[in-house]
Amino acid sequence: MDHSLILTVAAAVLIGTGAPCYAGPCTVEIAQVEQKIRQAQATAQPGGAGEPSAPQSIGAQLHHQPTPGSVQTAERKAKADAEAALDRARAADANGNAAACAKALRDARDIYGL
Repeated sequence: MDHSLILTVAAAVLIGTGAPCYAGPCTVEIAQVEQKIRQAQATAQPGGAGEPSAPQSIGAQLHHQPTPGSVQTAERKAKADAEAALDRARAADANGNAAACAKALRDARDIYGL
């Protein structure tokens, strides 16, 4: 066998086995929250756990009826906020920042009602 082929195969094996070994301080927790979100979404009732939600608006507190457009806007914002929280958790995890990751996961859980 050619030495360069042996080195290439050895390098590929080392790279392939080394990548999965790295885990940030909350990689497992992120996976658990994502799994809970998927499970909740599979059985979600509108407005229930698994559906992202936002705090009640001032208009709702004043007993104003929502319009279809305001409902869609609120749903889009809640989904964007939820995805942003998970993105913050992933970024903090990649940077080794356990405290920021834990906070972002709390935010995601709160948004999803978990």
